[in-house]
Formats: sequence, C-alpha cells, structure tokens
Amino acid sequence: MATTPGQGPLSGVRVVELAGIGPGPFAAMLLADLGADVVRVDRPGGPGLAIDPRFDVTNRNKRSVLVDLKAPEGPARVLDLAARADILVEGYRPGVAERLGVGPEACHARNPGLVYGRMTGWGQQGLLAERAGHDIAYIALTGTLGMVGEPDRPPAAPANLLGDFAGGSLYLVVGVLAALHHARATGTGQVVDAAIVDGTAHLSAMLHGMMAAGGWQDRRAANLLDGGCPYYGTYETADGRYMAVGALEPRFYDEFVTLLGLTGFADARKDWTRWGELREAVAARFRSRTRQEWTAVFEGTDACVAPVLSLREAPHHPHLAARGTFTDHGGITQPAPAPRFSATPTTVSGGPALPGADTAEVAREWDVPDLTKGPE
Repeated sequence: MATTPGQGPLSGVRVVELAGIGPGPFAAMLLADLGADVVRVDRPGGPGLAIDPRFDVTNRNKRSVLVDLKAPEGPARVLDLAARADILVEGYRPGVAERLGVGPEACHARNPGLVYGRMTGWGQQGLLAERAGHDIAYIALTGTLGMVGEPDRPPAAPANLLGDFAGGSLYLVVGVLAALHHARATGTGQVVDAAIVDGTAHLSAMLHGMMAAGGWQDRRAANLLDGGCPYYGTYETADGRYMAVGALEPRFYDEFVTLLGLTGFADARKDWTRWGELREAVAARFRSRTRQEWTAVFEGTDACVAPVLSLREAPHHPHLAARGTFTDHGGITQPAPAPRFSATPTTVSGGPALPGADTAEVAREWDVPDLTKGPE
C-alpha cells in the first residue's frame, strides 16, 4: 500500500514505527492519516495482545516490513531506515532500544536530524521507569482515574482512551511534530520523551487551577463536570438506555427543565442544597419515556441533551453521517481521519498493513535494498 502523493499536510514526511501495542501504533496511525509515509517495522511473530492484523485499523495507511531486531543483521536494517526518515517512534521500556542497537545515539549517528519519539507509560526516568504497567495504572497515579465514577463505587475504568490515547498518543504526536519543526529549522534532531503519566496529568491542568481557587473538590461526583451536578450527567430512560445532559449555562438550563416538563426548579440551578431534589426529579422524568422519545423532544433545541449511543450506533447518527465522521474501508467501519484540512485533505487510503507485506516496495522506494535479504 503506497501513500497517495500529495495527500495530507504531512505528505513527504517519512516515519519509522517500531511495532508495539496501544499508544505507539495509534500515534503512528495519526501521522499516517495526516499523509506521512509510515513504515512499521514488524517483528516475527507479532506483538503480544495483537488482534488479527486484517482488522487492526491503528495500522491503516501504513506499510509494513519484517525485521528481527534480535538477529545479527536486524539493527543495521532499522538504522538504514532511520537514516532516511524524519521521525522514528518506539514504545519499548527504557533501555530496550539501546540494548537492541537502535537507540537514539545509534540512530543520530546515522541521521543527526532525526526526531526520535519515545512512548512509555512511566517515562524514561523516575522511580517507576523500569516497571511494567498499563493505562489504568498510569492514570491512577495522576489523580485522573480517581475522578471518574460514582462516589460510593470504585472508580470506573474509562477504557484506555484517557491514558493510552489522550495522555499518550496525542502528546507524542504533538511532541514529534514540534521537534520536526525545530529539526527542519536547525538541522538538529532530538529525543521526545512522551510519558502517559505526564500527558494525563497535563490534561487535568484546568482542574488543578479550579481546585487551587476553591472551585473543585478533590472527590468524585462532587463538582460541576464530574457527575456531581444534576444538569451535567447521564440519566436512564424507560427502555434501559441513557440520555446525556450538559445544560450548564442559564438559558440552556431553562430550556432543559422546560422541555423536560419540570416546574418549580427554575432557581435550583445555583442552589446546590436543592441538587438532590432536582436530580431525583430529572431522573424520574427521564425514566418515563424511551431514549428515542426523549431524543425527539430535545431535537433541534439548545438544551444540550443528546442520546448516549453505542459504538455500533454512532456511525448512523444523522449528524455524524452528514459530516462523514465515520467511514467504511475494506469492510470495516471506522473513524475517519481528524482533524480536517482545507488545502490538504486526508482520507483512509489503505487498510491495515499486514506484517511484512510491503518489504520489497519500501526497499525500493526508500533505497534500502538489504531489507529484502534473508538472515545473514
């Protein structure tokens, strides 16, 4: 699968991705979606926890070569790719890339302008840097997991969206693109240390400010945006589904309680002593009709109410369908590339890269003929 010339704002940028799982592949997918030529270096046997490669959309728009980094010739072949790349992304534990012979020092010896992006949970330094972990442990230490869920129940696991992808992948992408800008201006590459603990903590910046100002309590479901407020949260409907409410501003709140059919609660918005009573009244009203019926009630209004859709339902919502927020490619429904660009539009131009399927093509286009050679 060759990237279409001129597609996306990163067209012409070359990226080497050392195969892993989770935030690294997602970050490389985002770079590929934006038009970069991403070559994924897959290992024989594949990474642990991997899904069937045909369905792993985090590997869309990429190409794959197969290299055994533990074989004598493996590191040299990765260094040949790094010598011709703008960015390299790896997600090993600290020190592993160095032991394999493809760490920053070895890569910069071949390509001083290379941006070397490192994706970890704990970071390259610190007391826990060498420890294993996953998303839920990383966000637990940053205080963000403790904010999610009901006050009388354990914190709820928000899939791996908050840590791996928001605090991890997106910060890695911002970091390597900023470093690429610097490298093109100065000719000097650098190492980008993207740690999920750092990124997830950074996401909570506004809340730390609110807490310092006395506007945020350090406990679950006690605040405006964490479910503590009765007009910002979710409610069950008659059919066991849910509606989401975000009627924060006065005029939105007024429209919300009016359409909900509640009387006597116009002044309850700012009176937290009545929030328990308001919550019970709102919950009772929502339980009186189905999700579809309430969706119809709030359709076309500014009450800031929406149905809570499942992953399978979301692509069929009229607004998302009209925008093309989701797309179908190769029989897989998946999110379309984001954000959008007026002059350099992006698209899903290729399905998930299959391990090693593009070795000959990459060897030719990147002028790395040794990629096609067998073990020495």
